Amino acid sequence: MSVSIALVGNPNSGKTTLFNQLTGNHQYVGNWPGVTVEKKTGTLRGDRDVEFVDLPGIYSLSPYSNEEIIARNFLSSGNPDAIVNIVDASNLERNLYLTTQLTELGIPVVIAINMMDVVRKNGDRIDAAKLSNHLGVPVIEISALKGDGVMEAAQRAVQMARSGKKTIPQHRFAGSIEHALAHIEEVVLHDMPEEQQRWFAVKIFERDEQLIEKLNIPKDKLAHIEQDIKACEKEMDDDSQSIITSARYTYIASIIDGCVKKSNRGMSTSD
Repeated sequence: MSVSIALVGNPNSGKTTLFNQLTGNHQYVGNWPGVTVEKKTGTLRGDRDVEFVDLPGIYSLSPYSNEEIIARNFLSSGNPDAIVNIVDASNLERNLYLTTQLTELGIPVVIAINMMDVVRKNGDRIDAAKLSNHLGVPVIEISALKGDGVMEAAQRAVQMARSGKKTIPQHRFAGSIEHALAHIEEVVLHDMPEEQQRWFAVKIFERDEQLIEKLNIPKDKLAHIEQDIKACEKEMDDDSQSIITSARYTYIASIIDGCVKKSNRGMSTSD
């Protein structure tokens, strides 16, 4: 069975280096339909049934740039069978912001945690097993530059893609947000596969216009949902988008607190 695996990560996380390590000379470059952003695909060295798609580097799945729109359209259309999320270990907080969104898509996710050597050199420690527990997805340490762990991460993604096991997001928002999300799923997303509903519900809660238009939600249903969103905004005294962003960062802070041990050294020159 042939599988398609998306490589997703922040700019400068080592994603393209990883792509090159996995595919070698089996790469094809074109453009994404309708835009001049490069589309890179390649097959895994030694296994032509596994295709990797190197998505543009992004910080989130909000539709603010061409790159983000391409990435989220590809991911939310059910195209890839699995995702390898490259995370820069030396910039954990910023990188996990994207991770929290990827785990809501219902697609199997493997985290390839890169640049652990930099973290160790600084005297810090990241507990990959605990990180995996918190996020509910496999976390594999790699060095994209040296090629360490890259095949292991790829094989794990292939295995998950073929097993059909979906990722279940571990994160729960505050009660009133969860209430609104459950209502959104019930009112407009009940026909969609269950594992995909959460990501779409969060985006509708954030009033993501592009996505709402794409889903073609009837006006009366939108008005109905809007009441829930407004009630939540009133209770939390913030707009819906900021509510979600802030909740994600609170969640990430709790993960880092449980998985990262900082050395007590002073500031280094690179800091």
